[in-house]
Amino acid sequence: MNDAEQRRWNSRFDTDDYVFGEAPNAFLRTHAPAPNRGRALCVADGEGRNGLWLAEQGWQVVSLDFSAVAQRKAEGLAIRRGVSIELVHADVHAWQYPVAAYDLVVDIFSQFSSPDQRARKWAAMKTALRPGGHLVVQGYTPEQLRHRTGGPGDPAQLYTREMLLSAFGEFEILKIVEEEVILDEGSGHSGPSAVIGLVARKG
Repeated sequence: MNDAEQRRWNSRFDTDDYVFGEAPNAFLRTHAPAPNRGRALCVADGEGRNGLWLAEQGWQVVSLDFSAVAQRKAEGLAIRRGVSIELVHADVHAWQYPVAAYDLVVDIFSQFSSPDQRARKWAAMKTALRPGGHLVVQGYTPEQLRHRTGGPGDPAQLYTREMLLSAFGEFEILKIVEEEVILDEGSGHSGPSAVIGLVARKG
Protein backbone atom coordinates (compact mmCIF):
# COMPACT_ATOMS: atom_id res chain seq x y z
CA MET A 1 0.00 0.00 0.00
CA ASN A 2 1.55 3.28 -1.07
CA ASP A 3 1.97 6.40 1.07
CA ALA A 4 -0.89 8.22 -0.66
CA GLU A 5 -3.31 5.42 0.16
CA GLN A 6 -2.18 5.36 3.77
CA ARG A 7 -2.67 9.12 4.04
CA ARG A 8 -6.13 8.83 2.49
CA TRP A 9 -7.28 6.16 4.94
CA ASN A 10 -5.66 7.87 7.93
CA SER A 11 -7.51 11.05 6.97
CA ARG A 12 -10.78 9.17 6.63
CA PHE A 13 -10.42 7.60 10.06
CA ASP A 14 -9.30 10.85 11.70
CA THR A 15 -12.66 11.68 13.24
CA ASP A 16 -14.25 11.30 16.66
CA ASP A 17 -16.90 9.01 15.19
CA TYR A 18 -16.21 5.40 14.24
CA VAL A 19 -16.51 5.47 10.45
CA PHE A 20 -17.97 1.95 10.22
CA GLY A 21 -19.58 1.98 13.64
CA GLU A 22 -18.64 0.18 16.84
CA ALA A 23 -20.89 -2.87 16.38
CA PRO A 24 -19.70 -5.95 14.49
CA ASN A 25 -20.67 -6.70 10.93
CA ALA A 26 -24.03 -8.50 10.92
CA PHE A 27 -22.90 -11.31 8.60
CA LEU A 28 -19.92 -12.05 10.85
CA ARG A 29 -22.07 -11.89 13.98
CA THR A 30 -24.47 -14.43 12.46
CA HIS A 31 -21.89 -16.80 10.97
CA ALA A 32 -18.85 -16.76 13.27
CA PRO A 33 -18.26 -20.40 14.18
CA ALA A 34 -18.84 -21.84 17.63
CA PRO A 35 -17.42 -22.75 20.07
CA ASN A 36 -15.84 -19.36 20.47
CA ARG A 37 -12.28 -20.37 21.15
CA GLY A 38 -9.00 -20.42 19.29
CA ARG A 39 -7.07 -17.82 17.36
CA ALA A 40 -8.72 -15.42 14.93
CA LEU A 41 -7.26 -13.06 12.35
CA CYS A 42 -9.25 -10.01 11.24
CA VAL A 43 -7.85 -8.69 7.96
CA ALA A 44 -8.11 -4.93 7.37
CA ASP A 45 -9.90 -4.61 10.71
CA GLY A 46 -9.74 -0.82 10.72
CA GLU A 47 -11.12 0.66 13.93
CA GLY A 48 -11.48 -2.81 15.41
CA ARG A 49 -15.23 -3.37 15.55
CA ASN A 50 -15.08 -6.96 14.29
CA GLY A 51 -11.93 -8.02 16.10
CA LEU A 52 -13.14 -6.61 19.41
CA TRP A 53 -16.48 -8.36 19.11
CA LEU A 54 -14.73 -11.68 18.44
CA ALA A 55 -12.50 -11.10 21.47
CA GLU A 56 -15.62 -10.52 23.57
CA GLN A 57 -16.87 -13.93 22.40
CA GLY A 58 -13.69 -15.62 23.61
CA TRP A 59 -11.40 -15.60 20.57
CA GLN A 60 -7.71 -14.65 20.76
CA VAL A 61 -7.67 -11.97 18.08
CA VAL A 62 -5.05 -10.44 15.82
CA SER A 63 -6.40 -7.22 14.28
CA LEU A 64 -4.41 -6.40 11.12
CA ASP A 65 -4.56 -2.97 9.46
CA PHE A 66 -2.28 -0.44 7.77
CA SER A 67 -3.90 2.70 9.24
CA ALA A 68 -2.21 3.84 12.44
CA VAL A 69 -5.09 6.25 13.07
CA ALA A 70 -7.66 3.43 12.87
CA GLN A 71 -5.61 1.25 15.19
CA ARG A 72 -5.34 3.99 17.80
CA LYS A 73 -9.12 4.15 17.77
CA ALA A 74 -9.31 0.35 18.03
CA GLU A 75 -7.02 0.50 21.06
CA GLY A 76 -9.23 3.12 22.68
CA LEU A 77 -12.35 1.08 22.02
CA ALA A 78 -10.68 -2.01 23.49
CA ILE A 79 -9.87 -0.12 26.68
CA ARG A 80 -13.44 1.13 26.97
CA ARG A 81 -14.81 -2.38 26.51
CA GLY A 82 -12.27 -4.04 28.76
CA VAL A 83 -11.09 -6.55 26.16
CA SER A 84 -7.69 -7.34 24.70
CA ILE A 85 -6.64 -7.84 21.10
CA GLU A 86 -3.27 -7.86 19.37
CA LEU A 87 -2.99 -4.93 16.98
CA VAL A 88 -0.65 -5.48 14.02
CA HIS A 89 0.17 -2.41 11.92
CA ALA A 90 1.02 -3.69 8.44
CA ASP A 91 -0.05 -3.70 4.80
CA VAL A 92 -2.50 -6.60 4.42
CA HIS A 93 -1.02 -7.37 1.00
CA ALA A 94 2.60 -7.56 2.18
CA TRP A 95 2.39 -8.90 5.75
CA GLN A 96 4.05 -12.25 6.37
CA TYR A 97 0.96 -14.29 7.22
CA PRO A 98 1.99 -17.15 9.54
CA VAL A 99 1.32 -20.64 8.22
CA ALA A 100 -1.59 -22.60 9.72
CA ALA A 101 -1.80 -20.22 12.67
CA TYR A 102 -5.51 -19.34 12.90
CA ASP A 103 -8.77 -21.15 13.52
CA LEU A 104 -10.76 -18.28 11.99
CA VAL A 105 -9.86 -15.73 9.32
CA VAL A 106 -12.22 -12.82 8.72
CA ASP A 107 -12.18 -10.43 5.75
CA ILE A 108 -15.06 -7.94 5.83
CA PHE A 109 -15.43 -5.21 3.18
CA SER A 110 -11.69 -4.88 2.50
CA GLN A 111 -12.34 -3.86 -1.10
CA PHE A 112 -9.52 -1.39 -1.65
CA SER A 113 -7.28 -4.03 -3.29
CA SER A 114 -6.45 -4.25 -6.97
CA PRO A 115 -7.18 -7.67 -8.50
CA ASP A 116 -3.51 -8.68 -8.19
CA GLN A 117 -3.33 -7.49 -4.59
CA ARG A 118 -6.57 -9.27 -3.74
CA ALA A 119 -5.27 -12.55 -5.18
CA ARG A 120 -2.09 -12.32 -3.07
CA LYS A 121 -4.03 -11.42 0.06
CA TRP A 122 -6.56 -14.22 -0.33
CA ALA A 123 -3.81 -16.78 -1.04
CA ALA A 124 -2.00 -15.68 2.12
CA MET A 125 -5.22 -15.85 4.15
CA LYS A 126 -5.76 -19.44 3.02
CA THR A 127 -2.23 -20.34 4.04
CA ALA A 128 -2.75 -18.75 7.47
CA LEU A 129 -5.82 -20.87 8.20
CA ARG A 130 -5.41 -24.16 10.04
CA PRO A 131 -7.00 -27.35 8.66
CA GLY A 132 -10.55 -27.38 9.97
CA GLY A 133 -10.50 -23.62 10.42
CA HIS A 134 -13.20 -21.29 9.16
CA LEU A 135 -13.15 -18.36 6.75
CA VAL A 136 -15.75 -15.57 6.75
CA VAL A 137 -15.78 -13.05 3.89
CA GLN A 138 -18.28 -10.34 3.01
CA GLY A 139 -18.14 -7.64 0.37
CA TYR A 140 -20.14 -5.60 -2.08
CA THR A 141 -21.21 -7.00 -5.47
CA PRO A 142 -21.32 -5.04 -8.74
CA GLU A 143 -25.00 -4.35 -8.04
CA GLN A 144 -23.78 -1.99 -5.32
CA LEU A 145 -22.94 0.54 -8.03
CA ARG A 146 -26.70 1.20 -8.28
CA HIS A 147 -26.94 2.07 -4.59
CA ARG A 148 -23.74 4.03 -3.98
CA THR A 149 -24.17 3.67 -0.22
CA GLY A 150 -20.60 2.52 0.41
CA GLY A 151 -17.76 0.60 -1.15
CA PRO A 152 -15.55 1.27 -4.16
CA GLY A 153 -16.65 2.71 -7.47
CA ASP A 154 -14.30 0.46 -9.44
CA PRO A 155 -16.09 -2.70 -10.64
CA ALA A 156 -12.79 -4.62 -10.49
CA GLN A 157 -12.82 -4.26 -6.71
CA LEU A 158 -16.30 -5.73 -6.26
CA TYR A 159 -17.01 -9.41 -5.55
CA THR A 160 -18.99 -11.96 -7.53
CA ARG A 161 -20.02 -15.50 -6.70
CA GLU A 162 -17.70 -16.82 -9.42
CA MET A 163 -14.78 -14.85 -7.99
CA LEU A 164 -15.24 -16.21 -4.47
CA LEU A 165 -15.73 -19.79 -5.66
CA SER A 166 -12.63 -19.52 -7.83
CA ALA A 167 -10.57 -18.21 -4.92
CA PHE A 168 -11.85 -20.53 -2.20
CA GLY A 169 -13.40 -23.44 -4.08
CA GLU A 170 -10.98 -25.98 -2.61
CA PHE A 171 -12.53 -25.29 0.80
CA GLU A 172 -15.83 -26.78 1.97
CA ILE A 173 -18.34 -24.05 1.15
CA LEU A 174 -20.77 -23.84 4.06
CA LYS A 175 -22.64 -20.79 2.82
CA ILE A 176 -22.50 -18.36 -0.06
CA VAL A 177 -25.27 -15.82 -0.43
CA GLU A 178 -25.90 -12.74 -2.54
CA GLU A 179 -28.53 -10.46 -1.07
CA GLU A 180 -29.92 -6.97 -0.80
CA VAL A 181 -29.72 -5.70 2.76
CA ILE A 182 -30.01 -2.46 4.70
CA LEU A 183 -26.64 -1.77 6.27
CA ASP A 184 -26.27 0.39 9.36
CA GLU A 185 -22.53 0.32 9.96
CA GLY A 186 -21.61 3.90 10.72
CA SER A 187 -21.48 6.53 8.01
CA GLY A 188 -19.23 4.32 5.87
CA HIS A 189 -21.82 1.59 5.20
CA SER A 190 -25.34 2.95 5.48
CA GLY A 191 -28.49 2.20 3.51
CA PRO A 192 -29.63 -0.28 0.85
CA SER A 193 -26.68 -2.45 -0.19
CA ALA A 194 -25.89 -5.34 -2.53
CA VAL A 195 -23.59 -7.78 -0.75
CA ILE A 196 -22.23 -11.27 -0.98
CA GLY A 197 -21.08 -13.40 1.94
CA LEU A 198 -19.04 -16.58 2.12
CA VAL A 199 -18.47 -19.02 4.96
CA ALA A 200 -16.05 -21.86 4.28
CA ARG A 201 -14.03 -24.49 6.13
CA LYS A 202 -10.51 -25.55 5.23
CA GLY A 203 -10.16 -29.28 4.79
